[in-house]
Amino acid sequence: MKLFHAFLALAVGVVLSAAPVHAVDLSIVSGDTGNGIKVLREILDRYEKESGNKVSIVVLPPSTTDQFGLYRLWLAAGNSDIDVYQTDVIWAPQLASQLVDLTAAAKDVVGAHFPSIIQSQTVNGKLVALPIFTDAPALYYRKDLLDKYGAKVPATWKELADTAKLVMDKERAAGNKDIWGFVFQGNAYEGLTCNALEWVMSNGGGQIIGPDGTVSINNPQAAAALDMAKGWVGTISPPGVLAYQEEESRGVWQTGNAVFMRNWPYAYALGNSEASPIKGKFDVAPLPAGTGEGARPVATLGGWNLAVSKYSKHTGAAIELAKFIASPEMQKFRTLKTSNLPTIQALYDDADIARQQPIVPRWKQIFLNAVPRPSATVKIKYNEASSQFWTAVHNTLSGEGSAADNLADLEARLTKLKGKGW
Repeated sequence: MKLFHAFLALAVGVVLSAAPVHAVDLSIVSGDTGNGIKVLREILDRYEKESGNKVSIVVLPPSTTDQFGLYRLWLAAGNSDIDVYQTDVIWAPQLASQLVDLTAAAKDVVGAHFPSIIQSQTVNGKLVALPIFTDAPALYYRKDLLDKYGAKVPATWKELADTAKLVMDKERAAGNKDIWGFVFQGNAYEGLTCNALEWVMSNGGGQIIGPDGTVSINNPQAAAALDMAKGWVGTISPPGVLAYQEEESRGVWQTGNAVFMRNWPYAYALGNSEASPIKGKFDVAPLPAGTGEGARPVATLGGWNLAVSKYSKHTGAAIELAKFIASPEMQKFRTLKTSNLPTIQALYDDADIARQQPIVPRWKQIFLNAVPRPSATVKIKYNEASSQFWTAVHNTLSGEGSAADNLADLEARLTKLKGKGW
């Protein structure tokens, strides 16, 4: 009889795990780049098999600016159609009031993540999103072309411009008419804020808005950095770079038509994919430094997380979905497929990752030293402040006003936005 009861209990357990009585339909929204959506679907297929729940992906354009606008609209309307949002590292303070507090639900897993990343998603003591991968950009370079012309990997932006022009000119003279020296993200959106913050800070120009809330962007080093970048457009960078986001930059680079590229780690795996024309021909290095006082290499901190909407009709299941995607097993799976940087500390010592995606262990120190955008300081006004910054930068790159004039105007606009405080 005891054996029968044991068998019955086992059978019931198998049935429940295979087909939950309360299976639900969930939705997750994402605007990932590269093959990110495909890999997310593969992760969700695993989740569906284990949980019995069904998950649909609401796919958005890759522009983070467009994504954020839709997120705010949907959350303000109390939209219950979206259960889980994939969120940028800078959005936590702006969206926190409409997200579920995950502190208690995630207390058993947060210790595995880098503490600074968990802190970035904690607002007023509440964890509002679980990290799934972090980000810090790299300088991608064509190793074969630099070797061909005896050029070194540039350590400064001036060296980059000089080397880019040297290789570009020689390759064009040899018949490669479509090649450019350097591609980056020059469109008027959040990605330009990331690029320009690197130019400015690496040239000793400060952090746009200081940690104490001071508007500090209007200074000679910052203006010099923007003038430098303006000089790239139409010379070493195509005029169309002013409309490039991440994927447009990668498109030029991966077809073999650029010597250098600034982009996030996701482009590493794609560049080394079987069908890639540049497979095995490139490598990565830290971004260059400027030449002003206090110049140093700077990488903007990025990263993506999962937040559960307060308006979800299936909060418990949505939390479990977020925890599943953020788990060490799924972070490893994603990293092997995409070269995204994991937020689980132990994965930087994983032998499989080191073998298949060598950028990951190499990039640990880069991301640990990456510079955050001033979202924690500016809080709910960050999106507008960033928009003002990237507009001033884009105007400068486009030849609409000088860097000095545009930064003086930006200082006035940010001071007005700040008002009595952030």
